[in-house]
Amino acid sequence: MPRSKRSKVVSLTKTAKKTLDHKKKLVDSIRNSIDEYQYVWLFSVGDMRNDGLQDVRKAWKGTGRIIYGKNKVVAKALGESIETEYKEGLVQIAKRLKGPVGLFLTSWEPKETVEWFEEFSRPAFARMGGIAPKTIILKAGPVLNFEDEPFPHSMEPQLRSCGLGTKLVKGVPTIDEDYVVCKKGEKLSAEKARLLLLLGHMLATFRVKLGSHWSEKEGFVEGDDLSPDEESKGDAAEGEDAEMEE
Repeated sequence: MPRSKRSKVVSLTKTAKKTLDHKKKLVDSIRNSIDEYQYVWLFSVGDMRNDGLQDVRKAWKGTGRIIYGKNKVVAKALGESIETEYKEGLVQIAKRLKGPVGLFLTSWEPKETVEWFEEFSRPAFARMGGIAPKTIILKAGPVLNFEDEPFPHSMEPQLRSCGLGTKLVKGVPTIDEDYVVCKKGEKLSAEKARLLLLLGHMLATFRVKLGSHWSEKEGFVEGDDLSPDEESKGDAAEGEDAEMEE
C-alpha cells in the first residue's frame, strides 16, 4: 500500500534555513535600494487599508520604492544599533519602525516629495472606529449593491450579520422599512463598516503621511511622529506580520 502523503515528515531544519535565506535576501534587497536612492522616508497610512499603495507604486515606478511590512526585518536591514547600522544615522529610522509604517525611498528632493504626497489622495472604505462624514440611509425594498442591482440571495446571511434585518422576497434580500446605516459624526462599529463596504460606500480618504527621513548627505532629519494611536494598535500588530510589499 502506497505511503500517504499526509504522513510525510518535513525537516524543520530545512524550513528554518529557507526562512533565514528569505530574510537575508530581503535585507540585501533593502540595502541595495538604500545605495540606489538618496532619501529614505518613513511613512504611514494609519488605520486605512493599504490598497491605495498600489497607485503610489505605479506613480513612482522607476523613481521610488515602497517597502511595507515585516518591520523587524526592515529594522535589521537598517541596523538596530549604532554598531550595526548600515549607514550612519539609519538606526534613528529603525527605532521608529513601530506599527503600520513603512519606508519610501527616492532621489527626489524632500520639498518635491512632500508636495506630491500632500496632493495625493484616493477614496477609501471606512474602517471600524472611523467617523461617518455623512448619513447613509437604505430605502425600504430590495437591498441594492454599488451597481444599483439587487444583492443575490446568497448574500443575505452576510447582510444580516451586519445588522440589516433582511428577508428573502422572490429570492432577493429585502427590508420592510428604511434603515439608517450610519449617521453623520457617528463612530463606526465593525458591523457598520462591513455593511458600508458591501454596499460600496467609500466614506474615507486614503492618504500617505510622511514622517522623518534620512540621507547620506544630511543624515537623520526628524519629521512628524507616526506612532499608532490606541485604536489602531490592532492594525499595527497585523502590519508587522504582513507579507513584505515591494
